[in-house]
Amino acid sequence: MKLEIELFAIADIRQYRCLNSCIALVNGMVLKFELALNKRARLEQPNARKRNIRMVESKTAASSGTTSAANAPGSGSGELKSVESLDHNNEMARGLNNRHVQFIAIGGTIGTGLFLGSGKSIALTGPSIVFVYIGVGIIMFLLMRAIGELMYRDPSQHTFINFITRYLGNGWGKFAGWSYWIVLVLIGMSEITAVSTYFITFFDTFGMDLSHWKWLIELCFLAALVTINLIAVKAFGEAEFWFSMIKITLICAMIATAVVMVVIGYHYDAVQITGQDGVSPAGHAGLDNITNNFSIAPNGWLSFLMSFQMVFYAYEMIEFVGVTVSETQNPRKVLPKAVNEIIIRVLIFYVGALLAIMAIVPWTTFKPNKDGSFASPFIMVFQYAGLKWAAALVFFVVITAASSALNSLLYSAGRHLYQLAADSESPTFQKIGVVSKRQVPARAILVSAALILLSPIINSIPGISSAFVLFASASSAVIVFIYVLTMVAHRKYRRSADFIADGFVMPAWKVLNTLAIAFFVFVYCTLFLADDTRGSAIAGLVWLVVFGGYCLLHDRFQNRDLKEALSK
Repeated sequence: MKLEIELFAIADIRQYRCLNSCIALVNGMVLKFELALNKRARLEQPNARKRNIRMVESKTAASSGTTSAANAPGSGSGELKSVESLDHNNEMARGLNNRHVQFIAIGGTIGTGLFLGSGKSIALTGPSIVFVYIGVGIIMFLLMRAIGELMYRDPSQHTFINFITRYLGNGWGKFAGWSYWIVLVLIGMSEITAVSTYFITFFDTFGMDLSHWKWLIELCFLAALVTINLIAVKAFGEAEFWFSMIKITLICAMIATAVVMVVIGYHYDAVQITGQDGVSPAGHAGLDNITNNFSIAPNGWLSFLMSFQMVFYAYEMIEFVGVTVSETQNPRKVLPKAVNEIIIRVLIFYVGALLAIMAIVPWTTFKPNKDGSFASPFIMVFQYAGLKWAAALVFFVVITAASSALNSLLYSAGRHLYQLAADSESPTFQKIGVVSKRQVPARAILVSAALILLSPIINSIPGISSAFVLFASASSAVIVFIYVLTMVAHRKYRRSADFIADGFVMPAWKVLNTLAIAFFVFVYCTLFLADDTRGSAIAGLVWLVVFGGYCLLHDRFQNRDLKEALSK
């Protein structure tokens, strides 16, 4: 149908008068019938896939920025359909249960940054970093409440990006969908490199040099994780459950160790910490390490502001649990519980761990090495406690954390590429948007994994590597745009006839939604404050203008051509 419409819109009608008159008659009848059903003058792609039809049919006043009196904001006139009725086009299996989703949410919150990168954030602003983690955690919780409310409305959607398409238009939806998938692949490239690096470091603590096998290590890890994702969604859920259990166990063990050391007033001698230049000074465990000479910005207000972007990226991918909804059993029961418990996890695992660390190690002890890196705070705590094998233990858990992140990225990237292929106009690309006999998007997962595996090749070529670094830095900034678009889509939803008053509703949404958007803009502005992040901020803006502009113009001209075809 699309090829016929384009032929009619572009070709010289006078040359194909007879044939095109017939085509025009058929196309006009079909398009007008679709408009009558939708009751909106919103033209959709003629070849939209069957499983996305309900998104087309439910276009409301929010799509065009208008509302009728009957469907005024807050009226809650939408009808909450059952999951079963929405699932008639959902080709994937609901194989994830409550246990899986709860631990997937934990895995999305806790990454390698807590185990290795928290030392840098502590050194940047001292004990006040706890307040930064709490503040940023609350904002990210608001993001999750917005995503949760949207996914509760239609839990058959494979990604929250679909709601950007629905409420902000195809142009912004295309920009967000492709940008988010590219971000996932680029982060996956970083994670596969990190996994092999941590694996080599782990065995180096036992005197074994595996650096020559780096490529093979990356290939084996990726192959294992791809296999898990291809078996079934339940296999992915089980893997994430055990990955998260290992991370939680280490955090709880570290907090318990710190509590015991503080209670008994433990004193430790000077120690050579693994991964730190020089000897760490002697000291004692106590809360006075946190409270003595406390200051909100001990290193200046610029450092304090910079800490927000660092903590923000520590929470990156917290929204991952929203991608699992279409494959979760009883999603309207499980999703609210998983989202609401995120803030509790933030307080326990991030804030609790940071307080435990700083109670043992004075924050002034964290100094950068010559190469700019920092020793792991977890290794420091355990080595102060006398555990000589602390480095091996922590790096084992870090390998687990990186593997968990890569596993989740493969899952999410596969679902997003599947959705992009399903919505594509290209018959060739549409072949990626299918599920296997095991009801997983196998082709999309394999394509994403193949691109991730290019990481070592790209890093080995200087010219390409430099361009890749710039592109990857832009991706870290682009994620902010996607979060903002998600919150704007949530605002449009709340003003639309789709809004369900008795759903998983964000309280005080006008204030909290605006607060979240303002914070994301603030975080992006802080990227311009430092030399090492200014490049990513500029690259992100270039990506927004160039690719975002292309997506919007493409959608505009496509709709114009369809309208011209309809009017003839």
